[in-house]
Amino acid sequence: MEVNVREAKTHLSRLLESVERGEEVTIMRSNVPIAKLVAVAPPIRRELGWARGEFTVPDDFNEPLPPELEAAFYR
Repeated sequence: MEVNVREAKTHLSRLLESVERGEEVTIMRSNVPIAKLVAVAPPIRRELGWARGEFTVPDDFNEPLPPELEAAFYR
């Protein structure tokens, strides 16, 4: 769907409802596209502990890195 800026300002709520239904809305100024309204994907919600049992943290996790490995981070 293509609408001009004035129509977009006047009917923003209606246009957002169209976008929620999956339609894309292009906003035009003087027959030139300037913006596109598209739906945003919902954020992924993960519960704490979702990877429990998939890996183990080594006992030396908090130990300093070997000097040659640490130096690689500062090149």
